Amino acid sequence: MEAIFSSIGLRRFLHRPAGRAPKWSKETVNQDVLNASYAVRGPVLDLAMKMEERLRSGESLPFKEMIYCNIGNPQSLQQKPLTFVRQVLSLVTNPLLLEKHSDLFPSDAVARAQKYLGAHPMGAYSNSQGIKTVREEVAAFIGKRDQTFSPDPDAIFLINGASEGVRYGLQSLLRPRLAGYHDGVLVPIPQYPLYSALTTLLNGELVPYYLREEEGWTLEVGDLEEALKQARARGVTVRGLVVINPGNPTGQLLSRANMEKIIEFCVQENLVLMADEVYQTNIYVDDRGFLSFRKVAVDMGYPPDAGPEEQGMNKKHLQLVSFHSVSKGFMGECGLRGGYMELFGIPPGVKAQLYKLASISLCSNTIGQVVTGLMVHPPEEGSPSFPTYEGERTATLASLRRRAQKLTAGLGNLEGVSVQPSTGAMYSFPRLSLPPAFHAEAVKQGAKADELYCIRLVEATGIVVVPGSGFGQVDGSWHFRTTFLPPEDKMDSVMERLGKFHKELLDAYRGTRDTHKAFAQEIILGLERLNAWHRKLNQYMCLMCSSCYYVITERCQVTSAYVTMVSFKA
Repeated sequence: MEAIFSSIGLRRFLHRPAGRAPKWSKETVNQDVLNASYAVRGPVLDLAMKMEERLRSGESLPFKEMIYCNIGNPQSLQQKPLTFVRQVLSLVTNPLLLEKHSDLFPSDAVARAQKYLGAHPMGAYSNSQGIKTVREEVAAFIGKRDQTFSPDPDAIFLINGASEGVRYGLQSLLRPRLAGYHDGVLVPIPQYPLYSALTTLLNGELVPYYLREEEGWTLEVGDLEEALKQARARGVTVRGLVVINPGNPTGQLLSRANMEKIIEFCVQENLVLMADEVYQTNIYVDDRGFLSFRKVAVDMGYPPDAGPEEQGMNKKHLQLVSFHSVSKGFMGECGLRGGYMELFGIPPGVKAQLYKLASISLCSNTIGQVVTGLMVHPPEEGSPSFPTYEGERTATLASLRRRAQKLTAGLGNLEGVSVQPSTGAMYSFPRLSLPPAFHAEAVKQGAKADELYCIRLVEATGIVVVPGSGFGQVDGSWHFRTTFLPPEDKMDSVMERLGKFHKELLDAYRGTRDTHKAFAQEIILGLERLNAWHRKLNQYMCLMCSSCYYVITERCQVTSAYVTMVSFKA
């Protein structure tokens, strides 16, 4: 009996006296940690870092430098920090400069540093929700951006990057399995791996809804409804919906009409809308500006206050949490870890628990808080720092637009590659059509086809990208995600390296019917192993009444072999 319980993960329900604890090892580590993955810093990056060490040691490789296109980390690829931001940071981190050398800095930078230091010393813990002066700046920014009323500063949390806010939200939303809950959250596929990793760590269920690649990675509410229906049929209580706008890794923008339907869907189905809006200044089309979910919700008449909890929640009330970060946009201050989340329609009792989560870490780092203030409250027109700031901002965004267009055009010219235009964010997510022999090679090596492609790419060119399988994709499709952050004067070289590699790989694996047959035989071998696993699983199934599964027998058109497969019903 214990073996059966253990095999299905229920050993913890067998209560018996505990013995001596095992040593901390990979085998005894928390299984949720072991199962979590974060593709943008996965095995391809591990290989790249080893290769960089080999370059530094003087070893000769087919390339002279690594190009890290795996993560949106602009300053690692030579984007310069904004002058005003670093001037204020210099002053708040070394107040002696204010006392003795303030004449070296613009007067508005001096005034801003004095304002922040007057509100809070940088080396002291702040309020767990963040320095109030900065939260007031964030609230004013949101009101100005959305052309609506400003939110209450007490609805703002300053956080160590948007990732921390997402973690707070999911921690408080997904209830424990041990208490009998089976909670999940709707997440777009492709998605940013933060969401899958956190859902796994918190023992929740990621409920995928698929963006439509052929239609420019659009989000259809009908697909949300179907994903929700299927999840509920499996016994999953879906509690939230994640929307990334502009998209990561897909770079798409949602229309107002689409956003209105999404909001109505969340209200109707009682879902918390988690709006990841960290790329809101990274938009590369002239006829579209950023539109926040908060703006759309306010325009639709939804109130920002949840109302008294003791009276129960209004069924027509929207619950929205929005995230923004200093890491993206034109600032690229990834390492300083700053950002905010805004609560909209969230009841006081939930906010109190979020505050408790923030209190466990005492506060977000104060430098990141200041940078968040500088992001939302830049130099004003007519101030000494405005011309430099505006020039740097405009030049960075214009360069990102040109690089996005160059990357899209270059990828689109490669044989077997299709790519949707990047209208926002910092990424492209091209689709790969690879020769059958390459797929067979991937099967032999126990790797996914896109993972092997990315490994071969970094080995041959030093260009680091991320396999699409790390973000999720439609079964049978293969992609990779790349940023367009390399310096503009290196983009041609990057595309040349990538194009040469891609052509050589296709040429090396082009084959005849014999190659296709070899590939099919590898697939059949894999299916036979799967069937063996199903037969073993049957020992632990009920009486095999076929009410929850069915058997399919198909004939392979290449090998003429018959293959029997077991498939579980939805």
